[in-house]
Amino acid sequence: MDEKRTQPDANRDPLTGQPGAHPIGVGLGSASGGSIGAVVGAIAGGPVGTAIGATIGGVAGGLTGKGLAEVANPTVEDTYWRENYASRPYVKPGTRYETYQAAYRVGWEGPGRYGELNWEKAEPRLREDWHRAGSESRLDWDKASLAARDAWSRLRDDADYRKENI
Repeated sequence: MDEKRTQPDANRDPLTGQPGAHPIGVGLGSASGGSIGAVVGAIAGGPVGTAIGATIGGVAGGLTGKGLAEVANPTVEDTYWRENYASRPYVKPGTRYETYQAAYRVGWEGPGRYGELNWEKAEPRLREDWHRAGSESRLDWDKASLAARDAWSRLRDDADYRKENI
């Protein structure tokens, strides 16, 4: 009989085997950081500045991308909300998870983007993210924000929110 896996994936680095690898976050961060660094370097120091700027920007961007990716494991969060969304007070009985899925994603990605902010200060930015993403969900932000706040609070361990809403 196969054992059921109960531990979340450690997301191991393919080279070192260390847990917590985030190749997509690192890759995207490196690419964007390297591009920006190259442009800044070109302005400041010509071809040599371009190479130096791309290198420094790539490393800094990679570290930033890794940090953003480490805030939430999308697989774990999606699984959690898929299994628990129906119990939330804002979800009408019979509503499919996919109706709220994009809103939960905005919420669990938010602390990685705006982690230095509390919900009240991050919410306008998350609203912009919601509209910019052009979500397939038919929810307007007033309804989507309830799910986004839930996912945000789960990652931020927001005890005051939980007391009031759970």
